[in-house]
Amino acid sequence: MNLVFESAKKPKLSARGMLVKFGRFLVGFAAASFFAGLAFVGQAVAQEKNTATFDEDGTAHVTRLIHPPATISPEAQKWMDSLRKNVAHDSTLKERRRRTDEWRARQSAVAKELFPVNIQEQMIGGVRCDVITPLETPAANKNRVLINLHGGGFNSDSGSLIEGDPIANLAKIKVVSVYYRVAPENPFPAAVDDVVAVYKELLKTYKPKNIGIFGTSAGAILTAEATSRFRQLALPLPGALGIFSGLADYSRAGDSHLMYSLTGLPGEFDAVDPAHPPLDAYVGKIDPKDPVLSPLFSDLKGWPVVLLVTSTRDLLLSGTTIFHRALLAAGDDADLVVFEVLPHAFWYHFELPETMECLNLMARFFDRKLGR
Repeated sequence: MNLVFESAKKPKLSARGMLVKFGRFLVGFAAASFFAGLAFVGQAVAQEKNTATFDEDGTAHVTRLIHPPATISPEAQKWMDSLRKNVAHDSTLKERRRRTDEWRARQSAVAKELFPVNIQEQMIGGVRCDVITPLETPAANKNRVLINLHGGGFNSDSGSLIEGDPIANLAKIKVVSVYYRVAPENPFPAAVDDVVAVYKELLKTYKPKNIGIFGTSAGAILTAEATSRFRQLALPLPGALGIFSGLADYSRAGDSHLMYSLTGLPGEFDAVDPAHPPLDAYVGKIDPKDPVLSPLFSDLKGWPVVLLVTSTRDLLLSGTTIFHRALLAAGDDADLVVFEVLPHAFWYHFELPETMECLNLMARFFDRKLGR
């Protein structure tokens, strides 16, 4: 499969078109057909040239020929091939939530089968949570706990148990998965307030250095936002953070956000003005540079040790890497791991060898760093 796509950096231009070209060219048996075939092949080759042209303001019109990658597992190649054939289109929030709930139920069952754990629903700080405990917890881990903040675009739950089960099982550490309030019914800072409430309650039992927080996508963003809020409230900061495909700046759209959809190259998405991205229902009327909403503008000096994970076709690749640089500039201990080719939150898909590698990486990080 060859992919050719165009991208632009301003919404006034209808770039981003993707053209998928299939088939083989057959030369005809008759002389006329033969020359006609040659002309057609020549035209196709010309169309497949890599090009880049620019408007006076720097807006780019880019065409690239992208062959199937040879740098990922066969399982990942097969999965990515399926993405271009099964692109979902949600017309309403209700439909998105229905599809997300169905997906979460299926994949949560797979997670529990692959990573056996005990799950008990509890109210912690007035917030509904799932407390996920390993079947066996080593004595050294009984005083450590992780808070998981699920993904789902701040308007649904795409991964509470999908994220929490594997880490609890692999790290042998209790995970508290928080069902924070979502938008548009509950815009910022409702979700942050819920995390603060859970964190305060856990501080009554655990030392702050023994508490870790992690999340994917919206949960990764919320992990950083909650940490910024802890500092505002003069609360002790947790011991370690896992920011797995997120961003820390709502005032600008990163380059990867202009290039990729949730599924990488396939899928439709709206053109975005990088200097003035549309503010979604979660943000509401809050200043995009609010230091809690966008922790890039907060005091980052002295933050907990952080692991950041993303991938090269992740729409939040830019957001994750920009935040990593900001943490390093503040003198913090922050590691960044970028996986090859795969799209946003690929670690939700347990059939991929890369997912198992990634989950073990995340679990080892918390085992090494939490409470040390």
